[in-house]
Amino acid sequence: MFVFLGGFVDFCPPILMPLDDDAVVLYNQRKKKGAILVIYVLSDIHGHERRFDSILKQINLKSEDTLYVLGDVIDRHPGGIRILRKIMAMPNAKMLLGNHEYMMLQALGCPYEPCDESIDKAMERWYRNGGKVTHDHWKRIRKSLRSEILQYLLALPLNIDIEVSGNTYKLVHGAPIEAYSSDSANPSAIHFAVWKRWGLNDSFSGNDTMIFGHTPTRYYQEGALMKLWYGHRLIGIDCGCGYPEDGIAGQYGRLACLRLDDGAVFYSEEEVNP
Repeated sequence: MFVFLGGFVDFCPPILMPLDDDAVVLYNQRKKKGAILVIYVLSDIHGHERRFDSILKQINLKSEDTLYVLGDVIDRHPGGIRILRKIMAMPNAKMLLGNHEYMMLQALGCPYEPCDESIDKAMERWYRNGGKVTHDHWKRIRKSLRSEILQYLLALPLNIDIEVSGNTYKLVHGAPIEAYSSDSANPSAIHFAVWKRWGLNDSFSGNDTMIFGHTPTRYYQEGALMKLWYGHRLIGIDCGCGYPEDGIAGQYGRLACLRLDDGAVFYSEEEVNP
């Protein structure tokens, strides 16, 4: 049995200089004293409470820090609504709309954008993509809470631009909305922003570094344990947290969290047998 522990296991080479061991210790000491405002990014939790809790424990988020969640909090695993409520209650957490929240809103008759699709067809698509476990929980919560969640989701942004330590980043779920072209396969710019899968040959023309979720990094690189993928001004951060515990095609998912201040990466603690 192989036990993988999360923590400082990787760094972000394309944009930041990695810290040595002494610098990491000093950084954490300063953070505990509240001397640093820290920015974290993660994506595609997909209802996996154990992995989300593992990340929160490792990063020890302070009230002055900010956690960006790039969508797809729900579906596939059963904890989506509970995680969503936790994020809603966190004043220092900022979330993007993911395609799974987009599907949920359509299926519940409260679409993020005007839609001619029937509720039945939208519900079938949501269930086909792992939404049943979320819907089952949804039907058990009180109506006032449902209204709060819907209002929160309908107000979510599609992209967020931030600057950290002199580096600029574009945070997206699938793609930057300004990259949409009317001749694309997507029916709208919003649909494009949450559904577009960034290909290996796709280029990002902006001056920022784009950090995206939605497409698991197993599509960009090999390895039994999925990890962050780095391209040219691109960082793929969906490490397959929504996948089954026993993996898929010999690869195992986990939740990843990138600290932008120094490029340190945290992974959820996993016990796997690759």
